[in-house]
Amino acid sequence: MKIKNSVVLVTGSAVRVGKSIATVLAQKGARVVIHYRTRRDEAEETARELETFSGHPLIVQGDISRRSDWTRMRQEILDYYGRIDVLVNSAAIFYKTPFFKISDEQWDEFLDVNLRGVFLGCQIMGEVMKQQKRGKIINIADVAAEKVWSEYIPYCVSKAGVVALTRGLAKALAPEVMVNCIAPGTVLLADEYDEEEEQRLIEKTPLKR
Repeated sequence: MKIKNSVVLVTGSAVRVGKSIATVLAQKGARVVIHYRTRRDEAEETARELETFSGHPLIVQGDISRRSDWTRMRQEILDYYGRIDVLVNSAAIFYKTPFFKISDEQWDEFLDVNLRGVFLGCQIMGEVMKQQKRGKIINIADVAAEKVWSEYIPYCVSKAGVVALTRGLAKALAPEVMVNCIAPGTVLLADEYDEEEEQRLIEKTPLKR
């Protein structure tokens, strides 16, 4: 599948990593759909930045942990573009959770957003792709799925679930839909990192940056 003119939904694409993914895809000619949950202003700013590359992008809003929001976003994209070619599940939450301080609400939040959100996206958008007999799904996991960090256990568990889900869907949606997973290392730090913690992490990386 060629990127140019493909309709690509990138979740969490108003800011941070999702925005970077959306920007590169737009530069290559994709018809990017920008998604946000609460950051409307940032989503609109991202859309203005991407206009230069491939026209004004469609912006959709939704809570990815809710099936009804996914169903609505799917219809908005189909009404606007008539198809959905690629889904990039990038939206996620990430913050420190010392084990004995983890609340039930925090545990549920990580699984709802980082895992349930990916599951719902794959199911609801994947159904369209199966009917189209073509499509690609790219799930963003993390090296933390295997290299578990003791102060981020709910996050790591949620990303391990994304890896397992991807492996299953690669078989379940074949041959019409290709499902892959990317497990990057540290790209951006959690907001609560201070300069000392950031420097310690940098020292552990091969390129020291």
